[in-house]
Amino acid sequence: MAMDVMPQQGPDSGRPPEPSPQDPYVLPAEGATAVPPPPPTLRTTLRRAAFGAVAAGVLLAGALVAVDDGDGRPKEPGPVERAEAAATAGSPVSLSDLTALIGDRQKWVESHPKDAPSLATLGAAYVEWARRSADTAYYARAEQALKRSLEAQPGERGNGAAWLGLAALANARHDFLAAKRWGETVKKQQPKAWNVYPVLIDAYTGLGDQKAATAATETFGELRKGVPALARTADLYRGNGWREDALATAREAADRAAQPAEKAEALHRLGELAWERGEPEEAVAQFDAALRTDSGQYASLAGRARALAALDRTDEALAAYQSALEKLPRPQYALELGELYESLGLDGDARTQYAKLREMVAAAKKDGVDESLVLARFEADYGEPEAAVELLRAQWRGQHRSAAVADALGWALHRAGESEEGLEYARLAADTGVRNASYAYHLGVIQRELADYGPARRNLEQAVRTNPAFSPLAAPLAQEALDALGEPPPGGPGEMQQPPPPAPEPEPEPAKKPEQEKKPEAPAPAPSRTAAVKSPSPTASPSAPSSASPSVSKSP
Repeated sequence: MAMDVMPQQGPDSGRPPEPSPQDPYVLPAEGATAVPPPPPTLRTTLRRAAFGAVAAGVLLAGALVAVDDGDGRPKEPGPVERAEAAATAGSPVSLSDLTALIGDRQKWVESHPKDAPSLATLGAAYVEWARRSADTAYYARAEQALKRSLEAQPGERGNGAAWLGLAALANARHDFLAAKRWGETVKKQQPKAWNVYPVLIDAYTGLGDQKAATAATETFGELRKGVPALARTADLYRGNGWREDALATAREAADRAAQPAEKAEALHRLGELAWERGEPEEAVAQFDAALRTDSGQYASLAGRARALAALDRTDEALAAYQSALEKLPRPQYALELGELYESLGLDGDARTQYAKLREMVAAAKKDGVDESLVLARFEADYGEPEAAVELLRAQWRGQHRSAAVADALGWALHRAGESEEGLEYARLAADTGVRNASYAYHLGVIQRELADYGPARRNLEQAVRTNPAFSPLAAPLAQEALDALGEPPPGGPGEMQQPPPPAPEPEPEPAKKPEQEKKPEAPAPAPSRTAAVKSPSPTASPSAPSSASPSVSKSP
C-alpha cells in the first residue's frame, strides 16, 4: 500500500522533498549529544516563550475557523495546518501531512535562514519522519536544523522548542540519558509546560526508571487531558503488567480518537495488547483496523505478521513481514523474519535476514542510532553470546536499565555460560511486573540450568500460558523444557513438605559386670533402604545485590 505524497512529488516518492544542496543543515551525523545540554543553573525566559506558543496556537485555531472560501463556509485546513494542529495537540501526524509540513518549512528557511521557530519545527518534523519511516539519515538533518535554530535563538532566550526537539532526537537514537538531560532542563524552567512530559516519559522508560516515568505520566495526564494522556497511561499500565487497566484505558483512547493517525495508533496499541495476551486472532483484527484507518501505520504490518505466524498462516505472515521491512526497515523485524524462516527449515533465507539485520544496525550506527539491544539479542542466540554480553554491559553502564535490557543481559550471560549472574538480571526483568512470555521463558530456562526446578516450572508455565506462540522458535522450546521437568511431586515441591520427625536416640547399654565374659561385638545393622531421609532446608533467599549489582527501579 503506497503512502500518500504531495502533489508536486513523483508517484513513486515515499519521502519528503530533498533539501537543496545549499542547505546549511545537511551535514553528517554527530550524535544526539553533540550539542551539550545547558548547565542546570541557567535562568531563562521560557515562560514568555510558552505564552507565545499558546497565543500562536489560539491564533492558528482562530484563523482556521475565521477564514472561509468566499461562500460563508470555514476553509478546510490543508495538510500543513493539519500537521501543525496535530503536533500542537500532542497527537500523531499522518505521513502525508508530515511530508507537506517538511516541504513547507524547507522552502521557508531557504529564504529565512535565521527563523529559529521554523528551524525548530523542521528539526522536530525530521525526527518524526525518521522515526515513522526508519530512514535514520533524517536524524542528521534534524540535528543540524535544531542546532541552527539554537544559533539563531538560544534556548535560554526562549527557544525551548529546539531543546525539546533535541530531547526527542536523543530518544529516537536510544540515547535516553541525553534525552533526560534535555527534558529536565526544560522542565526545571517550565514545569507546567505539558509538551516536555512525553519526551521525559520516553527517556525514563528507556532508562528503566519506573518511578520517574510514573510520576511524569501522572503529571502529563493532569496537564494534558484527552487521547494523548490516555495513550500514555495505557502504556504505563502495560509496562507494570496491569493488563485489565491497560486494556480499558487503551479502548477508551481508541473510542475517543478523532483523527485517522491518532485512531490508527490507538488501534495498533490494542493489537499489541491482544498479541501479548495470547489472542492472535484479535490482534490481527486490530492491526487490520489500524491499517484501514491509516495506511501509513506501518508498524501494524509487523504486528500483523507476528500474529499470523502464531496462527500458522505462514505464507501470509511472510508476506506481511516482507511488506513491513520494505516500508519500515527496522532491525527487529529482520530478526523476527529470520526466526520465522528458521522455524520453517529455510535456513538460507534466515541467514539472509540475519545479514540484513547486521547491515541495518551498522547503517543506523553511522547516523547516531544505537541498536545494541536488538543486535545483542541476535548475537546471544545466533552469533557470539560473549559479544552480546559486552554490548549489554555497556548499555547497563550507560544507565539503560529497562526490563528489556535486563532480560537480554540475563539471557546473554546464560548463553555465555554465566547462568548464576544471568539469573540476577532475568529476575530484575520479571520483577518489573511486565507480562512478557519471553522474559518468563528466559528466567525459567536459567532456573532449570541451575537445578531450581520448582521456580523453573512455574515460570515456564507462565510463558506458555501468557502467550503460547510468543516466538516461532522459542515457544516450542519452552513447551519442551516444561514437559522435560514433568509434573511436580505429590504434595508439592520438596521444600514445602514437612520434614520427617527425627529418629529416636538409642538407649545406652547397661554397664557390664566385671565377671561377665566379654563377647565379640555384633556387626552394626545396615541402614534400612526405607529409612526416612531428612528433607533439605528451604532454599535460602539470595542476599541483596551489592552496590555493583544490577537494579531496576520499581514504581510504588
